[in-house]
Amino acid sequence: MDASFMWIIIGATLLSVILSSINQLQNDVRRTNELLTKIAKHIGVPETSIDDEIQSLIVEGKKIKAIKIYRQATGAGLKEAKEHIDLLYEKINS
Repeated sequence: MDASFMWIIIGATLLSVILSSINQLQNDVRRTNELLTKIAKHIGVPETSIDDEIQSLIVEGKKIKAIKIYRQATGAGLKEAKEHIDLLYEKINS
C-alpha cells in the first residue's frame, strides 16, 4: 500500500509540473503573438486579406465559420481565434 501511494503522489506531482509548463508555454505564445501584432501595426504591415472574408461572414452571422477560416489562415488556437472574431464583431457592430 505504501509503495502504490508513493507512486500516486509522484504521478500527481509530475502531472502538475507538466500542466504548469504547458500553461506557461501557452502564456508565452500569447504574449509573443500580442507583441508581433503590435510590431506589425507599428511598422504598417497591412492586415491579411482574409479579414475581408471574415468580416463578410460576421455580417452574415456566420461567426463559427469565420473562426474556422481564421484558424486555418493563421494557425491560431481556438481561444485566440474566437477572441479575434469577437473583437471584429464588436468593431463591426459598434
